[in-house]
Parts: sequence; structure tokens; C-alpha cells
Amino acid sequence: MNASALPSALPSVLFVCVHNAGRSQMAAAFLSRLGADRVQVRSAGSAPASAVNPAVVEAMREAGIDIATETPKVLTTEAVRASDVVITMGCGDACPHFPGKRYLDWQLEDPAGQGVAAVRPIRDEIERRIRALLTGLGIEPAA
Repeated sequence: MNASALPSALPSVLFVCVHNAGRSQMAAAFLSRLGADRVQVRSAGSAPASAVNPAVVEAMREAGIDIATETPKVLTTEAVRASDVVITMGCGDACPHFPGKRYLDWQLEDPAGQGVAAVRPIRDEIERRIRALLTGLGIEPAA
């Protein structure tokens, strides 16, 4: 591959929710899979849980994505500063704002305390939004 075929910089996306144990983990996993190394992916929480929600892990496993080894991460100013797009999912004002960043707020039901059956529609809506996000970034979603 010649140097002109390489992108100058990959777009970067940060997903933020309170516990980083459900919605943001699903979004990051879908973006990693569908973006296929053409986008940098981060996720974090304003008050991270100790583990990813087991119902979320199972729902993602059903979709062919294993997130069982993921761990919730704390939201840092550096992660926001390093991202082009910041997508919040219920963290409200806990997310710092910087000029030049694109901020989106995805209102999605919280999977906390719910079983796999309740998580599936949330998972499916997140996948739909990730596909639209990729298209908006000029990236064809991977199969």
C-alpha cells in the first residue's frame, strides 16, 4: 500500500454513559466491528461499574460479538479531548465540552437490571445508529 492510500488520521469516537457497563459498551463493540479499523473507538463512564452487565454480554454474544473481557473505564478529560465525536448516553453534564468536537446525545433505554430479552431491542437500536454514524463519517460499514 502506498502512503497516499493511507488516511491522514482516523476519525475517533467516544461513547459515554454513567456506568460504561451497557449502552456505551455495546456501541463501542459495534463500532469496532463495523468500522473495521477505520475508526478509533473509546468508551467510558462518569461513574463506572465494576463489570459489564451480564445481560449485555449475552445479548452481544447473540449478535456474534464477545465483550465478556471488556471492563468499564472512567471518563477522562483526555479521552474527550482525543475524540472527534462524543456520544453521550445518559451522563448529562458529567461530560466535558471542548470546541471543535461533535457532540451527540443518544436517548436509549438503560439496560441496567434488565434481562436479555429487554436488552435485545436496545442492542438492535444501537447497531442501527452505529451504521448511520459510520455512513455519516463516510465509512462503509463492514459486513
